[in-house]
Amino acid sequence: MSSKLRIATSSFALIALLAGGLIAAENLSSGPQVGDEVPGPFHPLNLTGESAGEKVCLYCKNGSNPVAMIFARESSEPLAKLIKKIDETTAKNKDAKMGSFVVFLSDSEDLGKEVKAWADKEKVSTCVLSLDNPNGPKGYKVAKEADVTVVLYTDHKVKANFAFAKGELKDKNIDEVVSSVSKILPQ
Repeated sequence: MSSKLRIATSSFALIALLAGGLIAAENLSSGPQVGDEVPGPFHPLNLTGESAGEKVCLYCKNGSNPVAMIFARESSEPLAKLIKKIDETTAKNKDAKMGSFVVFLSDSEDLGKEVKAWADKEKVSTCVLSLDNPNGPKGYKVAKEADVTVVLYTDHKVKANFAFAKGELKDKNIDEVVSSVSKILPQ
């Protein structure tokens, strides 16, 4: 086989592999999907907010209000940007009684301390940060492949869902998530 043919074959294989990865990433399904009822109560350890240090049901606390719920496997710069924007959006929509929370899916106490310190430093004031087991709450079907899952719901009904594999969450995705908050707010 000539070297040009080998290079062409290798290039084609690489393109096919990358395209397959992109298609798989776009089809990543995690958490309750649009139209589903949110599965119900669970009690993560709240790291911030008025119940910091306690296991409190944030699903229960928000009731039928509009909610941005985020599941994350680890901290990252893009996730920090998303949390800050959701925090700002929640504050802007306090009249609509919007709530927001992030559930870090990890059993690492170090992650909990890191997240709490970051939230204090960045003055995250309305979005509650919490910690739960690595599998996520029972019935929520958070995919192991999903690094970040965002579920926007109101009246316990999912209106938007976004799932990102590790390294996929980009600025354009953050903007799309934030603009989708309008789907859960009163008209």
